[in-house]
Amino acid sequence: MTESDLPPVPHRVRAGWLDLCGEWEFGYDESFGRTITVPYPPESELSGIAEPGFHPVVWYRRTVELSRPAMGRCAVLHFGAVDYRATVWVNGQLVAEHAGGHTPFSADITSALDSGTQQVIVVRAEDQPEDVGQPRGKQDWQVEPHGIFYRRTTGIWQPVWIEQPPATYVTDLTWSADPAAGTVTLELRLNREPEAGSELAVTIRDGERQLLSQLVPVSSTEYRTVLRLPALDHPQEARKLLWSPEQPTLLDADLELRAPGLEPDRIGSYLGIRTAEIADGMFQLNGHPYFLRLVLEQGFWPESHLTAPDAAALRREVELIKELGFNGARIHQKVEDPRFLYWCDRLGLLVWGEMANAFVFTARTVERTVTEWLDVVRRDRTHPCIVTWVPLNESWGVPDIARAPEQQHYATALYHLTKALDPTRPVISNDGWEHTESDIWGVHDYTPYGDSIRERYGTPDELERTLTGSGPGRRKVLLGDPVRRGQPVVITEFGGLSYAPGAGENWFGYSTAADADDLLSRFSDLVSAIAETRELAGFCYTQFTDTLQETNGLLDEHRRPKVDAAKIREIVSQPSAAIPSEQVDLYRRRARKGR
Repeated sequence: MTESDLPPVPHRVRAGWLDLCGEWEFGYDESFGRTITVPYPPESELSGIAEPGFHPVVWYRRTVELSRPAMGRCAVLHFGAVDYRATVWVNGQLVAEHAGGHTPFSADITSALDSGTQQVIVVRAEDQPEDVGQPRGKQDWQVEPHGIFYRRTTGIWQPVWIEQPPATYVTDLTWSADPAAGTVTLELRLNREPEAGSELAVTIRDGERQLLSQLVPVSSTEYRTVLRLPALDHPQEARKLLWSPEQPTLLDADLELRAPGLEPDRIGSYLGIRTAEIADGMFQLNGHPYFLRLVLEQGFWPESHLTAPDAAALRREVELIKELGFNGARIHQKVEDPRFLYWCDRLGLLVWGEMANAFVFTARTVERTVTEWLDVVRRDRTHPCIVTWVPLNESWGVPDIARAPEQQHYATALYHLTKALDPTRPVISNDGWEHTESDIWGVHDYTPYGDSIRERYGTPDELERTLTGSGPGRRKVLLGDPVRRGQPVVITEFGGLSYAPGAGENWFGYSTAADADDLLSRFSDLVSAIAETRELAGFCYTQFTDTLQETNGLLDEHRRPKVDAAKIREIVSQPSAAIPSEQVDLYRRRARKGR
């Protein structure tokens, strides 16, 4: 698929979907006196509104050319994300209410359609700008951006579309794999109880080669089947099918849900086969130690905010990260567009999926965050690129976690709830410091000196003092006495080097470089110190691009490199002392040859 014809949910594709992005009527009340371009938020330039002040309620209206579907089919209206609380009417009939600014929702609108061809959709979105108990990530609660926070994204900010599936259809599907067992698992959700005698036809292909064709009965709205993939029984063949950044192999899948008396629901999908685990102090990809070279990715554009300027920008973002030598990205305080994750799957980029956090701890905030986070995990767990989940960052939303048992229970509960939905990936309870239960111990360390990295992490004893003492941010990295299960230690934020901001500008950085050569020298000093340290399993550099006044990106906000990209790649790609070079060479040769 090309960028222009990529559907909103690339792992669940039906033919004939109707794109509703484009011009809608818009207003701050129901007068609808203006025009907005969806899905850009009204604060942004590309929306055509460009009013970044406080607007807690916005309204949208669009008349759609759509006839009632034929007998045995239905019309389903989909929203990728609306921040924060959405109410939707079709022809004056309430069809959906949803809370959660980063998660999708849908409505069967068949019964609300008029007999003619003109259907009116109205959306009310409420996003209280000063509500710090709402999961908001880095969207500022002040009128003007301050510190590390950026402008708000209100209302519709991901695609809107309509599908016309049969009356019984698949609402959600997830793939996972167990290469050692030679199986893949498919989980489905249906919109209603299937008719007696319903069955699912599944075909899996590697290019033109068919790997599996199977027909299985379906008897409930939540359905799970384990499929045997004979190609995984042969070690050489199995290695060719494994997904990694060096070899991003994806298998195509065709699904056909057949219900007696109805047209089948035909879906195009894909899956990646890989394992993501921890052992012996290292992150393990496909059973091999794998050094993490991540960059912090906020996914913010000056002209469109959390929405990408166009579909091509999502692919280009992945390509630029890989061109700089990174093998992964930690999505920061944002739940990314599924099309971005598709390109990470397709092009080969590891992803740490993170929740947009609230900033206070209350019973209501817990309920809001847990509900939305579990929807995030359900939506995205099928993507092979995602290898770690991060529900909390730097104690945001749990400000007293070091001494408040209820906040510790909450962080630990998020860890276990995430593992309950998805046991196939590592989970971090609270990245940066004050971990309760985590599979990876992420540490945020903004020292400007490589020697400080060597002193804090250079030997097992020094590492232990760093983990159990006051920590680099004057906060304990580990709370209590966690069970040692071979958790890797990864410096998940460091650097934050700003490049010579002008005097008097509104800017933010952790350390300032005088010029391009100074930036490269400082960057090399920090990355080299981590790579030389056997006790560290990887890093995540802050950050990929500038974000408004946070001017500490390797690229500026328009995605232009501040220094020679080839030199950045050379620094990022240097060997790690944590993994013997011969082991790295063997892994790369096997990935290239599929052996």
